[in-house]
Amino acid sequence: MKLNKEEKDLRDAFERGELKTVPHAKREMIRFQDYAKSALIKNKRVNIRISERDLIQIQKKAAEEGLPYQTLMSSVLHKYVTGQLMKKSA
Repeated sequence: MKLNKEEKDLRDAFERGELKTVPHAKREMIRFQDYAKSALIKNKRVNIRISERDLIQIQKKAAEEGLPYQTLMSSVLHKYVTGQLMKKSA
């Protein structure tokens, strides 16, 4: 299996003993698994109208990220409503 740069950096840090166990690791894993499950539940459908130009840009960004554009849109909306969406610094 071929590793990307981030994976290689993590492996190297692990091998050098630089990684530390998170306090209460089991509890933290369960907490983040619960976050992931709740974020992935998609039980409602919405229809919106947006400009063709915006849709094309969203589809380009999604392609760059290797995601379906609907997934990218859902992720951006989720980050906005949960206060995780940050403005880009100038």
